[in-house]
Amino acid sequence: MRAALAIGRTKQAAGAALLAAHLADSRTPLRAMSVYGLGLLATGLDSAQLVKALRDPAGAVRIAAVDALDRYEAAGRLGPGEAAALTAISREVASDPDAAVRARAAAALVEFRAAGAAPAAQAAMKAVRSDADESVRWHAMWAIFRGLTPAVPVAFVQSMLHDPSELVRVEAVRAMSRYKDAALIASVQPLLDDPSWRVQEQASETVRVLSGKPMSDHWTAIPASVHLPAIGPDAFANVQALPRPAASKPRAPAPSDAAPAPIPMPVSASDMISPVAGPHPWVRVVTTKGNVYVKLYPEWAPLTVANFINLANGGYYDGNRWFRIVPDFVVQTGDPNDNGEGDAGFSVGAEENPLEQTSYVISMGMNYDDKTNLPLRDSAGTQYYVTLSPQLHLDRDFTVFGHVVSGADVLAHLVESDRVVRVEALPPQ
Repeated sequence: MRAALAIGRTKQAAGAALLAAHLADSRTPLRAMSVYGLGLLATGLDSAQLVKALRDPAGAVRIAAVDALDRYEAAGRLGPGEAAALTAISREVASDPDAAVRARAAAALVEFRAAGAAPAAQAAMKAVRSDADESVRWHAMWAIFRGLTPAVPVAFVQSMLHDPSELVRVEAVRAMSRYKDAALIASVQPLLDDPSWRVQEQASETVRVLSGKPMSDHWTAIPASVHLPAIGPDAFANVQALPRPAASKPRAPAPSDAAPAPIPMPVSASDMISPVAGPHPWVRVVTTKGNVYVKLYPEWAPLTVANFINLANGGYYDGNRWFRIVPDFVVQTGDPNDNGEGDAGFSVGAEENPLEQTSYVISMGMNYDDKTNLPLRDSAGTQYYVTLSPQLHLDRDFTVFGHVVSGADVLAHLVESDRVVRVEALPPQ
């Protein structure tokens, strides 16, 4: 299983035949990770086998196949098989018995809009309207926001602005900005008083866009229209930090730095998109607004986690400014220069994994190509970000290595004058 994931991460086309040889393996985890690895390679080969894998009895294999077909389509490698793949993905959205597979398939619909915007939009709208699982509904609404709005009537999106699900409302408000019609401001303005601060933030941004202004790319102050919840008690204040080793010069992590971690052996779809059960390393991110607690996932990103803990233990993150805060998107730090241009002089190899960029995940930032504006693989070093709402389009390139388990209310209050006081390693929780 580890070898299959590693072959996918090499990005070398020669690995495709090695992985394809295990698509019928009797061991579910190996089948699942071979399918996922083919998606990372995105050679365009074996696309018919990936469609066939959507019928696998194991949810881990089916969700891996959805992800792989999404990556094939994004890379423009499906060719004549594009229509068949869209049909198969739409079928998964409508009828897969596992809600996690339906959700991942719903998000993938947006990538297939060139193959058929109308059928993709119809499948997404049906999922939002009728699926009993909230995660499926907001994944489908995210797909509508992300690129299906040209084929979705504005009245449908308006009807979702007051949905019981916070995340469906977030994505519906985001989708309203796509219509570029100032007359729609009246529909969005009531959301400035939504019970959810995230909906309020997005409503504020959508009103800006519909008014002809650019979206905010830096928040130095919280707008008066956003009514934030009070920061709650720190449930883990009494957990003592582990002693810091003697400070040393920042260095790239070595394999020997990786903490022992259980090997993911995914059988169900949930296994593919979740941490392995059991204790995990935790850190406390002490900020000028309060404490944020993050559970780290060395089983999926061992060197990324080792790098983060090494830097924290060495005091590298002490005093860093939150140099990038984008409403309803991310908060980002990890640069001693405080401007987003600095690092420690080394990079860490990408550790792509199936974990989704849902709300409050922690991931490594990367450099971007000046010509294409695309992220440069293997360019992560010290900068990291936390998502404020689902950012599933980042799944393809960025390494998720943990999740905020307490302190999301602190994140809501951060502005770009705030700082990280220190990052403390805690005993496994």
